[in-house]
Order: sequence, then structure tokens, then C-alpha cells
Amino acid sequence: MASFNKLKNMLVLAFDWILYSVGAADNCQVTVTQPRFQDADYSTHSVLLTCTFSASGCSSSQPQVLWFRFLTNKHENLCIPKCRDHQKYKVHLSGRNISLQVNNVTVADSAVYICGIAFSDSSSPHSKQTGDGTVLRKTENQHSNGKLAFIFLVIASSLLFLYSTTTITYFVIYKKITSGRKIFQAIAQELQKQRYTEHWQQP
Repeated sequence: MASFNKLKNMLVLAFDWILYSVGAADNCQVTVTQPRFQDADYSTHSVLLTCTFSASGCSSSQPQVLWFRFLTNKHENLCIPKCRDHQKYKVHLSGRNISLQVNNVTVADSAVYICGIAFSDSSSPHSKQTGDGTVLRKTENQHSNGKLAFIFLVIASSLLFLYSTTTITYFVIYKKITSGRKIFQAIAQELQKQRYTEHWQQP
């Protein structure tokens, strides 16, 4: 029984070697790595998303490079392998390093970008692999928003200052007028008393 299992294993190995020799089967294995995050400042107009891969047992031909992106509610095929928008996206390939250039970056381009490598001449299930994806985060123009907030704060402070000054001035003037009226009334009453007293003192 042991000899039968040994013979069976030898036949399987021989069969695999034959298939490998004629190209029906191979051991092509691809590994794709990507950085997890990449931030783009509000002033950035173009960003370069990097991707690297390693290939073991694969042919020497150039693999196909594919790029996808996942948004909140949908996914898009960017380059499979040709890019659908040549002005917006461009793929750079240098050895084992691949990069996707995204032009005219806006906040709407914030998404998960996935790099894929495929050796189309290989029948190995591991010859077509994708990375874990790079999260691109494009920040808004915080400086502009801060400037608008500062201008609004200055205007509000100026209006509040004018209101406070006007209110205080009004109360001061009103108090002076009221005080003057009281003094005038007191003088008038005093004069009236004096006249009344002089009138009754006359024979």
C-alpha cells in the first residue's frame, strides 16, 4: 500500500512536470503591495499613487496593469489596462514599480484605489492578484474657509462694537438730559416758592 502511494505521488509529479513543460500549467505567483493611505493637500493638482509587485515562476513578459477605485456607493474601472480618461489618469510602469497619476485632483477623487497585476499568459490562479488598496484623501481649502470665518468674525465684532457704543452713548445723553430736566424743575420750583413767599409777605 505504501509503495502504491509512493508510485501515485511520483506519477502526479511527473504529470505536473509535463504540463509545466508544455505550458498547460505553471507556478506563476504574484504578490501586490500598496501603501494604505495617501493624503493630498488642497493645493495639490496631481497625485501619484504607487504600487509594487513581485512575481515568482512567471514569464518574462510584461504583465497587464489594472487600476480600479471604490467610492462610497459604486466602483469604477479606471485603467483595464487602457485608461478610460487619458487626461485624468496615466499609468507609469518601471520594472516592478507601478504608479497611477491622477490629474486635476478634487475632493470628489477621494476613494480607495486598487492596483491589479495579471500575467495573461499564465494559467495559475495566483498569476492575477490585486493589492489591498490605497485610500486617497483630498483635503479642502481650509485656509479659504478660515479667511471667510475671520472676515465674518471681524464684521460681527464691528457691528457689535457699534451697537454697544450707540447704546452707551444714548444712555449717557438720556441721563444728562434727564438730569438737566430735574435741575431745571428744581430751580423752577424754588423760584415759584420764593415768589409765593414774597407775595404773602407783602402787606
